[in-house]
Amino acid sequence: MIFLAGGTGYLGRALIPRLAAQGQQVRALVRPGSEGKLPPGCEPVRGNVLDAASFASRVPPADTWVHLVGVSKPAPWKAAQFRAIDLGSVRAAVAAAREAAIRHFVYVSVAHPAPVMKAYIDVRTECEALITAAGFDSTIFRPWYILGPGHRWPLLLVPFYKLFEVIPSTRESALRLGLVTLEQMTAALLWAVRNPAAGARVVEVAQIRRPPG
Repeated sequence: MIFLAGGTGYLGRALIPRLAAQGQQVRALVRPGSEGKLPPGCEPVRGNVLDAASFASRVPPADTWVHLVGVSKPAPWKAAQFRAIDLGSVRAAVAAAREAAIRHFVYVSVAHPAPVMKAYIDVRTECEALITAAGFDSTIFRPWYILGPGHRWPLLLVPFYKLFEVIPSTRESALRLGLVTLEQMTAALLWAVRNPAAGARVVEVAQIRRPPG
């Protein structure tokens, strides 16, 4: 069984039906009153993502935690929200997951280092450290931007990415901060669920685009 936080968001709505189609049982944490926003294929668990006590008893018997919570449309002026929601939700998740003896923790972070969005990257890096320090076997994904419905404006940057990828001085950054599609991201998450990590595993953009297996 999988316990998933962030099921009503951009990634969660795409991932839950695919998990269900593969026979995975999913419990999805949701705010009371927002159950109707969850896609089919999961069992709603009502609770506050920032308060472990509100949902921890419903985590077992899950052995995998998938954490997709985050401030929508990140921007430099949302630093306080990043700390309150992104970091606060991971603190609660780690507490609940440890209590439930979760074996594999899957977290969608962000590519770093990067020349922009310092507050966002700092918080996501802190979240990664909390997950690692808790001792879980973990898979941490580091996409930069996920293209999909309503998230297509960076397609305008594709020609520049192609150019920067062939220039030696910019190639590494262009690849690390490259774009991935919603299909690639959900496929990579499915791969991680099917293939739990042994220890701490970090998945960068290149591997999100082409996960093993």
